[in-house]
Amino acid sequence: MLETLSGINDVINSFVWTKMGVWLLIFTGIVMTILTRGFQFTHVGHWWKKTIGSLLHKNVISHTEDRATISQFQALCTALAATVGVGNIAGVSAAIISGGPGAVFWMWFAAILGMMTNYSENILGIYFRRKNHADEWSGGAMYYLEDGLGKYKGMKHVGRILAILFAICAVFASFGIGNMGQVNKIVLNFTSSFDIKPLSSIVLFTSDETDVTLYMLIAGIVIMFLVGTVVIGGLQRIANVAEKIVPVMVLLFVFGSLVIILKNVMMVGPAFACIFKYAFSAPALWGGVTGIGFKTIITQGCKRGVFSNEAGLGSSVMVHSNSNVKEPVKQGLWGIFEVFADTIIVCTMTSLVILTSGVIDLETGAIETTSDALLVADAFNTVFKVDLFDFGRMFVALAILVFAFTTILGWSQYGSKAVEYLAGDKAPIATKIYKIVFVLLIVSGSLMTSSIAWDISDTFNGLMMIPNLIGVLAMSPLVVKITNNYIARRIKGDKSVKPILSYDPKIEEENAKALAEDPNLD
Repeated sequence: MLETLSGINDVINSFVWTKMGVWLLIFTGIVMTILTRGFQFTHVGHWWKKTIGSLLHKNVISHTEDRATISQFQALCTALAATVGVGNIAGVSAAIISGGPGAVFWMWFAAILGMMTNYSENILGIYFRRKNHADEWSGGAMYYLEDGLGKYKGMKHVGRILAILFAICAVFASFGIGNMGQVNKIVLNFTSSFDIKPLSSIVLFTSDETDVTLYMLIAGIVIMFLVGTVVIGGLQRIANVAEKIVPVMVLLFVFGSLVIILKNVMMVGPAFACIFKYAFSAPALWGGVTGIGFKTIITQGCKRGVFSNEAGLGSSVMVHSNSNVKEPVKQGLWGIFEVFADTIIVCTMTSLVILTSGVIDLETGAIETTSDALLVADAFNTVFKVDLFDFGRMFVALAILVFAFTTILGWSQYGSKAVEYLAGDKAPIATKIYKIVFVLLIVSGSLMTSSIAWDISDTFNGLMMIPNLIGVLAMSPLVVKITNNYIARRIKGDKSVKPILSYDPKIEEENAKALAEDPNLD
């Protein structure tokens, strides 16, 4: 039965990621870049100033008195909590192992285009958001599919169906990639790097020739307790934790990476040369893998890039929609920065650590290990190993622990919002049940060894992407209209232009009034 299930999933996964999804993702990024006249390039100074350059502004970082919203910085950190995860460590090394160093180039390519996809998602998320039963903002692909695409002539039922499919896939993805998959990586890396013999020697059962120990079970229970105390507290508590952990964890990982890169500074040039050399042609030998084709290099790079920054999945928009902004474009700018920070900065650091440390021979492609997470750990050990103490491996294990932990928190919010949409009037009860199930499944993640569960989760992750990208493309004229409106008012200073802020006339009026009273609000 497992073989049959695996075979069916492989067919769907191949269609979603290789035959359609990746190419639809690239196409959407290109379309949105062209339609916005290369906004991520032509207005780089503006979006940089309005994001990272605005962190000292009170309205950006201050906690809002409205319990139904979170600050712009909290929204960014919560979104980054879900995106800056295992994909930035294991995902990058997996792309290099399976697609060669050229896959890194295509991760960059996907990220540059993904900036405008994420920008568009966030604009639509803010524009089509509405208040829920708890007077909190709710937004996401399900709303701009139903109320945006669904408002086109003859598309009412299509928009509704796509919205439901997106929400269902988001729930399943939150259980898999956003929960059990992350927990599994935490437990395996932590228990191997910080071994406690009295616990790891007690084998509970064996699955797929892998021993599941008491140590793994205890680690899973501890993680379940920690996640539960945060998730049950709702978005405000998740955002508060994220804004404290995310900046610190990113800076520490970047600092550790820079130490290795600077130590091997003479290899930086050859590493970049290797990336660009093999971006358009497959190496003859790379880690013992034969038959790597140009298509594989592109798909591996783009797929891992999406797995890292989630641009195009329509996931992070569900938390961005809770921001206290009035301007849809303002949150769109944070979407651009989110992809930039996740892939252009963090993933580049990881790839350079791998390619400059010597764990891969840039000439022959010989690799010390084919394990994605251990490859990064070995790279850190080239600098941080002291005698018998593998401090490099310990650092990576702790990084995966923190990265994956915050990813679980972010995805719990995504799944909760998807359940809220599907449940309708019964949302209050449904979301509580969802959170309980989500937390309980964490222990299962610590004990599971079958790769089928992760493969199926990866498929649901991709299935989210297709209806979302259809919605973004269908709503592209609206994104352009809102963008041009913002440029005219905010960049060119045309005060005669009225803002476009919401699909709801009442919300539009309230937000326009707030902006008129305080032009610097956004």
